[in-house]
Amino acid sequence: MSAIELRGVTKVFGRRSAQALALLDQGADKARILAETDCVLGVANVSLTIEAGEVFVIMGLSGSGKSTLVRHFNRLVDPSRGEIFVGGQDILAFGRGRLRDFRRHEVSMVFQGFGLLPHKTVLDNVAYGLRLRGEGSRASRERASHWVTQVGLDGYAEHFPEQLSGGMRQRVGLARALACDTPIVLLDEAFSALDPLIRADLQDQLRQLQARLRKTIVFITHDLDEALRLGDRIAILRDGRLVQVGTPQHILQHPADDYVKRFVQRRAGT
Repeated sequence: MSAIELRGVTKVFGRRSAQALALLDQGADKARILAETDCVLGVANVSLTIEAGEVFVIMGLSGSGKSTLVRHFNRLVDPSRGEIFVGGQDILAFGRGRLRDFRRHEVSMVFQGFGLLPHKTVLDNVAYGLRLRGEGSRASRERASHWVTQVGLDGYAEHFPEQLSGGMRQRVGLARALACDTPIVLLDEAFSALDPLIRADLQDQLRQLQARLRKTIVFITHDLDEALRLGDRIAILRDGRLVQVGTPQHILQHPADDYVKRFVQRRAGT
């Protein structure tokens, strides 16, 4: 059973979504749909599967739909149409209570903007998800302390976010997600705001953690080098459409079209 399966997932933002969907079915592209309906096509008929225990990278340029797509996996965004299964469960059928439980126990997320609570210490930020789902204070802090150490923040547990560098704040976000011990972790451009050396260090750390934990990780990036370094498989989006899915080696050797070729050539410096 796949960890995540999407079937024909489409998302249109705007009031005239029915008209936009009709145009999409007629073959209209993102620009035409926007011009004729004032609706933005976020994702168009995406079908894919993500296997348990793999690092699955979704990449594309700004506006390609990658962040919109990943937010469907925990229903921060609901599709205009399509089906989404996580662990074989139809998550679109979840009511409010079941969805809340799903987000607390089955999937966690790390955002580009860190999403830390400024009035809480590093330790309390890491423990926040555990406390939110009802775990006791002592157990939550003990588990949080373990993950503060795991991400290399020994000595900073009682510091506040404003006292940390960008890379350290991102480590706190990663520790908070891992502390919840969900089988699926979503990372939306988690390292993109960091300088190259810190970014490479966090990539290495994520790979080391994944070798031990074997989570299902969905990683969003616009950087092909990062995708190749982290991904077991890579999905490339353009204007909301899925262009290619494959292993890093397959994409390098067999780009599906000129759009993908440009990514590959840019990496090769040609």
